[in-house]
Amino acid sequence: MRDIKKVIFPGILFLLFLYSSSFTVFADDSTQRIYDYANLLSDEEVEVLERLADEHSEKRKTDFIIVITEDTDGKTVEQYMADFYDEMAFGYDKPHGSTVILAIDKDNRNFYIASFEGAQKHLNSQRVDLLFNELVPPLSADKYFDAFKTFVETGSRYMRYMPGVNPESIMFDTWFHVIIALLIGGIIVGTMAYNSGGKVTVNERTYTGDFKVLKRKDIFLSKNVTKRKKPSNNNRGGSGGGGGVTRGGSSYTGKGGSF
Repeated sequence: MRDIKKVIFPGILFLLFLYSSSFTVFADDSTQRIYDYANLLSDEEVEVLERLADEHSEKRKTDFIIVITEDTDGKTVEQYMADFYDEMAFGYDKPHGSTVILAIDKDNRNFYIASFEGAQKHLNSQRVDLLFNELVPPLSADKYFDAFKTFVETGSRYMRYMPGVNPESIMFDTWFHVIIALLIGGIIVGTMAYNSGGKVTVNERTYTGDFKVLKRKDIFLSKNVTKRKKPSNNNRGGSGGGGGVTRGGSSYTGKGGSF
């Protein structure tokens, strides 16, 4: 009996080890959020972005995904992004759930941003447009790491505000709050100083009304109307906006363009 126990016990431990190892590998694969198929990033940059995406995915209960490719298999970058979402079944809350994706077509220098499921509420078309405009400058300068970092951090910041609010409004600027506080303080101090020591000199005519208008004359000198041509926008920008539905039936809000 003891001999049997000696054989069975190590066997059970071995099976538990295999199970825990396979679970660890699965957990690591399931949390991957940066897919650099074009080798644009160093291993260190990928590690930093993975941690950043993990942090903000947890904070917003939304998967932040970045996929970079050199070959879209003849698809547009939007189609590639949509098929990638279907295939990988992203979603923080469930498969094909709340997700924000940035897809990069390196060869054709195109990109697309999309929000799925619950993320569409807080990253609607207006905010996707704002995020798109934030990414064009660093992508155009080939500062990919900076662009990807901005995508995660700014996208997460936009999702912090309730729908219908412009996240780039000056009302949310710290300096704006400081200036308003200083102005209010200045007005209060000025009013107190005026009331405590101010003196008003009144002329006798204020009471007697002893005055008259000698002459009134309006002179119209000239009116000039200058027409100026509205400057054209030569910056690289978006083309595909609004969103759509993937082949798997998932709706998304998005915008894409060149850089």
